[in-house]
Amino acid sequence: METRKRILLVDDEQINLEFFDVMLSKLGFEVRKAGNGIDALEVIRHWKPNLIMLDNVMPRLSGWEVTKILKTKEEYREYADIPIIMFSAMDDVKDKVEGLELGADDYITKPFNFSEVLARIRAILRTHDLVAQIERREERMRVTEDLSESLLTFIADLRPSIASFGSDAETALRGRGDPAAVASSVAAGTKELLAKLDALGATVASLKDEATRLKDQETEIHAIKRGLRA
Repeated sequence: METRKRILLVDDEQINLEFFDVMLSKLGFEVRKAGNGIDALEVIRHWKPNLIMLDNVMPRLSGWEVTKILKTKEEYREYADIPIIMFSAMDDVKDKVEGLELGADDYITKPFNFSEVLARIRAILRTHDLVAQIERREERMRVTEDLSESLLTFIADLRPSIASFGSDAETALRGRGDPAAVASSVAAGTKELLAKLDALGATVASLKDEATRLKDQETEIHAIKRGLRA
């Protein structure tokens, strides 16, 4: 199962890109690079990284502008939850606050201490995965509730059909009523019961598939977390 985390590095300084590319790749991360904000948005669209490391001061689009686009633009809604570590040479509280308020998850000032950066990367990924795991569990609870509701609804709908079917069957066994009409009613009742059983089977199968998918995702999250601790 693929558990490698994808990290997008965005910086107009090539030396920073190469340094982080080498170091993070050695640690098992899958890395891609972009030299400006415009290129970064294209990579995000086609690659959907698990984490973005984003320089603030860049040509064409600044880190602030890229962050704002990802967090607010409708066409980037599916990427809005990707965690962002913003970094800059400017050690200014106002800049840090603005970056965090835009939606960045962390703000690091150059020059870097790689051990600290790596610790922050792992902490953010663990937090993001934990949130995803909680969401998966909530979805599994919803699936269980939907299944229970479907079964209860089916039982409630089935009771009158069974009662009617039983009455028609009793009439047929006692030889009362028009045989053709009784046979037709019994056949219709049987058909209705089978249709409801088929519908219930389809619902249960669908919910089971969804529950299995969510369980697999949760297993993958556990594997990722073990890898991050290694």
